[in-house]
Amino acid sequence: MEVVGEASNGREALSLIRRKLPDVALLDIAMPQLNGLETAYRMRTSGVETRIIMLSMYSDEIVVRRALENGAAGFLLKSSDSGELLEAIRSVSTVGRFLAPEIARTASTFDHWPVTAAESSNTLDKLTFREREVMQLIAEGNTNRSIAEILAISLKTVEKHRASLMKKLGASGVPDLIQAALKYRLVFLDKKPL
Repeated sequence: MEVVGEASNGREALSLIRRKLPDVALLDIAMPQLNGLETAYRMRTSGVETRIIMLSMYSDEIVVRRALENGAAGFLLKSSDSGELLEAIRSVSTVGRFLAPEIARTASTFDHWPVTAAESSNTLDKLTFREREVMQLIAEGNTNRSIAEILAISLKTVEKHRASLMKKLGASGVPDLIQAALKYRLVFLDKKPL
């Protein structure tokens, strides 16, 4: 095995993966600027064949389901040991899948998931890629101007996306957008799982 790159946020990770085309990419779900779920989704929809292993401290049903739906071939908890990490990398490289034992138990109940998982998917499906990006960046505390710089778009375009988000989510202000970003797992709290 050889490490071919490292990124500090999801946008860098996506760019690096597209350039280097590694066999396997380890993605943290809670990456800034573009979370691991969105990064995986963009890889899958752009035809990048890199196998993805999600690494997270979050094991709730919504997160696991979204990771697998977005193209993850593996899912590990951050509490996993190095032996399990190596096993996951080898497994997704050869047989295609690896789920940590705690995650495998959750995945076996997909047909019986609570309404909140379906609600999350349905709401996110209404948002465009760019709207989800803008919502994550707002929830991370970025101003409209800094969002425009990060995404290389105009300030007016950021404002239009923000207005569209408010309308689609029935939000009355930034606090509502932040709550929605947390609820739909576009951003994550560092201190404890949701």
